[in-house]
Amino acid sequence: MQNSLSKLPPLRILDARLAICRLSPKDAIPAWAEHGAFVSITRTDRELAIVADAAAVPGGVPCQTGHRALGFDGKLDFALTGVLAGLCQVLADAEISVFAISTYDSDYVLVREPDLDPACSALRAAGYRLQATA
Repeated sequence: MQNSLSKLPPLRILDARLAICRLSPKDAIPAWAEHGAFVSITRTDRELAIVADAAAVPGGVPCQTGHRALGFDGKLDFALTGVLAGLCQVLADAEISVFAISTYDSDYVLVREPDLDPACSALRAAGYRLQATA
């Protein structure tokens, strides 16, 4: 990463248990998708991808459940480079699969819940600061 890790806010683990869902690109955004503290909705010409609280997703919706998100606890400056690449490289080196989401203010990586502790350990070992959890 081109920027020092000390310039980054600490990472925090979001409380939500998340599902990554795939719908048809022509589907309307379902009401269940708008519930929860963390929601991401992306439409392309090939799919409607929704990340939402796993408990809100009705049965029969194609999805992968059991994910947790780590994100920066603060805004990231657009001038910073390699932030997401750095996170992903550390986790790839630890053989942890990620689903990445970027917003205007921050970057998030979703990992499978069983990989959360190893992901946090790998990130700490690489010099990332993680906010203490309750």
